[in-house]
Amino acid sequence: HRFPSLAECRGVEQMPGGAPPPNCRSLLRLCRTLEHLHQIHAQAITQGLLPRHQPLSCRLLNAYTRFGRSAEARGLFRQIPDPDLVSRTSLMLLHLQDRRPGQAAGVFSQILCSRLKPDGFSVVAALSASGQMEDLVMGRTLHGLIYRRELNRETVVYNALIDVYCRCGEIGGARQVFDDMPMRNCVSWSSLLNGYAKQEGLEAARSFFDRMPERDVGAWTVMITAYVRGRHPVRALQLFLEMNLEACSPTSITIVGVLSACADIGALDMGCSVHGLTSKTMVYLDATVHNALIDMYSKSGSLETADAIFNTMKYKDIYTWTTMISGFAVNGDGQRALKVFLDMLRSGTCPNDVTFVSVLSACSHAGLIHEGRLWFDIMCKHYNFEPHIQHFGCMVDLLSRAGLLSDAAHLINRMRVEPDAVIWRSLLSACLVHGDAKLAEIAGKQIIKLEPDDDGVYVLLWNMYAGSNRWGEAREMRKAMRNRRITKKPGCSWIELNGVVHEFLVEDKMHCLQNDVYSVLEGMDKQLKAYCERAPSGLHHELHTKRTYMRSFSGPSLEIIVR
Repeated sequence: HRFPSLAECRGVEQMPGGAPPPNCRSLLRLCRTLEHLHQIHAQAITQGLLPRHQPLSCRLLNAYTRFGRSAEARGLFRQIPDPDLVSRTSLMLLHLQDRRPGQAAGVFSQILCSRLKPDGFSVVAALSASGQMEDLVMGRTLHGLIYRRELNRETVVYNALIDVYCRCGEIGGARQVFDDMPMRNCVSWSSLLNGYAKQEGLEAARSFFDRMPERDVGAWTVMITAYVRGRHPVRALQLFLEMNLEACSPTSITIVGVLSACADIGALDMGCSVHGLTSKTMVYLDATVHNALIDMYSKSGSLETADAIFNTMKYKDIYTWTTMISGFAVNGDGQRALKVFLDMLRSGTCPNDVTFVSVLSACSHAGLIHEGRLWFDIMCKHYNFEPHIQHFGCMVDLLSRAGLLSDAAHLINRMRVEPDAVIWRSLLSACLVHGDAKLAEIAGKQIIKLEPDDDGVYVLLWNMYAGSNRWGEAREMRKAMRNRRITKKPGCSWIELNGVVHEFLVEDKMHCLQNDVYSVLEGMDKQLKAYCERAPSGLHHELHTKRTYMRSFSGPSLEIIVR
């Protein structure tokens, strides 16, 4: 449809006070496409409103920013003869959106050197630039400037100061600003809570959260996200349920955090409920939420649902493509993962380093050796990406799974980065499967050097030594564990049953159904013992080991049987 022109609207003349003419404001509010914006811009020039009308220039600049057209927005700014404070602040916000905080700080310096006096908006923009750069010196300079020049001291400025100190790891400075505030709002509390979560740990953050006089959706979201980042998905979901009980409606950011928690433990029913909740609460399903849904359904085993969501998305960013590739990868469907990757390339979307991690992981899980080597070479030679530790890890895993242990060891030796414990662990596991004790010993000792407190590697090496009757080395492993006071950490797993997530530990003595669970365990042990007596002699040792393992185990599979 044709967009209305300026001439078709009344009141073309400039309004008193410098405000944009009402027809321009109306047209910009109606603007939904870049084509329409170009029409408004062109007709404003023909009507003689630009570049002399700064308020209109600012509105157009902000509109171009909204459409992600940074270059055109900057070009529009350069045409303004004598930019005022509003125009310069708009340019600062544009730089911040483009992740160019240094340029935003430069614009603020120009404001200070001019006759213009910064207002609350420009000061907050400058503080945001400082926070993005994690520049504590700049943050403290701005803090002092606010007091020396008696600049705007509204609550929003204090909140921005708290955010700067938190981003720079200065929780004490953030707390001082918080305590000095004449008036606090929910954002003040949430900003400091975010600082506690990142700098002081989850328990300190939760203690502060529980003391908050009023909790808005921002505070709930910060705490839920902190639990997800801290690898406590069950606590994140429990907190989300508490949030619902308090009738606090989630935002899209909250939903993304909760879906990530569901993905971490494969809580499909909970994830489906959250998906349904988005339509009831009218949460805007932007690309980030769709990506989180694809990730959750993929990791929870509902790959077709993830694929259906992916196919319905009209706009797919690089994160959407990468999430879908990763979804097929973790489910072992390497061919479909590569198909999505090729579709992405045909769409004109350029892959990033994370995309290639997903592609190489897909090749590894599906045993696609030729394809993995091919895409690794293309990544390095065609796209000029320097391989990171994750890329090497995928390649070592690919070669190790295929039994190409010498190739995997050779790749490790020629890596430009220091191999981490994950890479050595991949090689160790493959060596144990393929019976290469010599290489397994090398890999195991490297893991111990990098992660001396990892109980798993000691157990694996002990089993290898014991299995090959190398009892002297086996005793040395046990001795090393005792000397370093390393104990086997209890395994932890989750299961979702009737919409409730249950957490289990090995040798769990606190479960409410403990007696029933162990009763089932004893029955299974008796059945295994009876089978063990009838089994061929070659299986006796393996079955005895499994029986011993079962006696120390109380897990979700037993919970299912009991229920």
